[in-house]
Amino acid sequence: MKQGPIGIFDSGLGGLTVFHDIRERLPQNDYLYLGDTARTPYGTRSFETIYQYTRQGVAALLDAGCPLVILACNTASAKALRTIQQKDLVRDYPDRRVLGVIRPSVEAVGKISKTGRIGLFGTPGTVRSDSYVLELEKLYPQAVLHQEACPMWVPLVENNETGTPAAEYFVRRHAEALLARDPGIDTIILACTHYPLLLPLIRRFIPPHITLLDQGPLVAERLDDYLQRHPEIASRCKRDGSARVLTTGSVELFDENTAIFFGKSLHGEHIELR
Repeated sequence: MKQGPIGIFDSGLGGLTVFHDIRERLPQNDYLYLGDTARTPYGTRSFETIYQYTRQGVAALLDAGCPLVILACNTASAKALRTIQQKDLVRDYPDRRVLGVIRPSVEAVGKISKTGRIGLFGTPGTVRSDSYVLELEKLYPQAVLHQEACPMWVPLVENNETGTPAAEYFVRRHAEALLARDPGIDTIILACTHYPLLLPLIRRFIPPHITLLDQGPLVAERLDDYLQRHPEIASRCKRDGSARVLTTGSVELFDENTAIFFGKSLHGEHIELR
């Protein structure tokens, strides 16, 4: 198989925060980012719909030559990753790999937390899936996870309203609700790629001794480690330092908003998924 870019799939724009951290750590690699902005958000959709949408996005990246795809979306990782790994890859792409964002986060939080009492902010879909609960039980069975669904946080970020009174109200409300469940929480996972943009505001309402876990750097670190441990995959990743970004929605709207998530403007190309 010839070399290709590392694929990064997200339900929309939020995965650009993860893409940014991956590219910072591994700038030599080629990347192909796909944001399903036409059908975002995924967080409120059914398991079957999320799986079908994610499968289509992953297939598009694999068909474009990606030897490895990262699901930079917590909802897709929670509801579609396992089926894609165990069914679709085995049947259609046995020499490719798809990785998610949940396991790297859980591995890190288990090592960081001293009390074993962990909090999580996530979308309703991620929280309902209990994927973090199940992964934590496998790796750190003594730990206790308290989850808080934050349905308004993604719209606030996507409408560039992180500095508004509305953002302050909703962040404070969910922070207080989570901490009220267990004052012994010492580590909180930000289980959505949009949430790093709310980090300064979240920090205001979380005591300083509590660690807030941003997923982007963790995923980048684990990807680096994965490629070192799997030279057969790493050797198939093209290394010219190039990057392309694809969107299923309006290219104009995509281009307008990429700087919010990536730190600088990117020019997207339109793609239809089927």
